[in-house]
Amino acid sequence: MRIAVVTETWPPEVNGVALTLSKLIHLLNQRNHTIQLIRPKQDKHDAGSDQAGWTEILLKGLPIPRYPQLKLGLPSKNTLIKAWSHKRPDLVHIATEGPLGWSALQAAHVLRLPVTSDFRTNFASYSKHYGVGWLSKPIMAYLRKFHNRTACTMVPTHALKAQLQSLGFDNLRVVARGVDTQLFHPHQRSLALRQSWQADEKTTVLLSVGRLAAEKNLDLIVTTYQSLQKSGRTVKLVFAGDGPYRTTLQAHCPDAFFMGMCSHTQLAALYASADLFLFPSLTETFGNVTLEALASGTPVLAYDCAAASELVKDTHNGWLVQGEDPQRYVLKALEITQQPSTLQNARQHTHESIRQWDWREITNQVETLFRSTLMNCVKN
Repeated sequence: MRIAVVTETWPPEVNGVALTLSKLIHLLNQRNHTIQLIRPKQDKHDAGSDQAGWTEILLKGLPIPRYPQLKLGLPSKNTLIKAWSHKRPDLVHIATEGPLGWSALQAAHVLRLPVTSDFRTNFASYSKHYGVGWLSKPIMAYLRKFHNRTACTMVPTHALKAQLQSLGFDNLRVVARGVDTQLFHPHQRSLALRQSWQADEKTTVLLSVGRLAAEKNLDLIVTTYQSLQKSGRTVKLVFAGDGPYRTTLQAHCPDAFFMGMCSHTQLAALYASADLFLFPSLTETFGNVTLEALASGTPVLAYDCAAASELVKDTHNGWLVQGEDPQRYVLKALEITQQPSTLQNARQHTHESIRQWDWREITNQVETLFRSTLMNCVKN
C-alpha cells in the first residue's frame, strides 16, 4: 500500500505519540508499504528522511504554548491537494487532530481518498489542568466532528471506545499500543544505576516516566513518596522526563532524582532498575509507560483507567486503585511496600503478562485494518 501519514509530532521529539507512531510506521515500511510522511519542519536544519520506500513532506509549523520544542502544523489544504494529485496515496492516516490534520482530512475528501485516524491525546481532559476547563465541551465537539469524518478511528482501549461511543463517536476500532519486548526487558536491570541513586538491595526505588506536566497528577507521586518515608520505608524517587512542572516538583521534592529526557535505551535501564512504577495519571488515552514498565519487569501502581485497566492484573503484576481518591493511592503504596516479598512476587509475572502487546502483533492489526478500509472503499 501507498500510505500517507499525517502527524504534528515526530522523533526526535520525545512523547508517546511520536515514539509509538514512529515505531509503527517504520515497521509498516519494513513490510514493503510505501510511506509518505507529512509533518511540520522541526527546525531550520530538519531535512527529513531519505530512504527506500519513504518520502517526507515538511511543512511550516508554530511552537506549541508551554512546549516550544513541539510544533503545531499550519493549515496546508492546498499544498496537500497538489501533492496527492501528483502522487496519489492509497490511504491517508491522520495521527493528530491539529490544523495540519484538519487540512489533511479536507484534502483527502476533495480527492476522495480513504482516511483513517488515531485518537491519541485526551485534549478535553487536559483543558481543566490549564485553567480552560470551559473549553472541554467545544474541544470534544471538534474531535467528534473530526473523527466521524474518517472511515475508522483507532483507539487504544475498550474502555475509551465505550466512552467515546457514548459521546457520539462512530466507527471506532480498538488497536492497542505496542512495546519492544526485547529492549524493555528485566535483564536491563543495572546495579550501577541503582548505586547512582544511593539505593542498595534493601531500598525500594519508585519511578515515574513521562512529561512533567500538571495534568499528569505528579503531586500525588511526591505525596506517596513522602508518606512512605514518614512510615519508615527506605525509598528513593526517580523522575525521568522533562516539562513545565519540573521546577515545581524539584521545589516540593528536592531529594528526588531528576534524570531529564532519556533515550529509549536509557529508559529501558531505568525501568528495569526500579522496584515500583508509580502512575497516578487520570488523563491518559493509553499510557505507554505502563506497558514499558511491565515489559521491563517493574510492577505498576495505577488508577483503574486507560492502559492500566487492561494491562495490570491486580495483585498479580501490579495494583489498581479504584476511583480517583489520592488517599487510596497512598494507602495502597504503603500496603505493598510493607513486605519486600510483595514486590518481588509481582516482579515475577510482569514481563510475561504483556507478550501479546509486542509491536509485531500490533502492526498486524493495523495492517489488517488498513486493508479492510481500502476494500470497503472499493466496494462503495
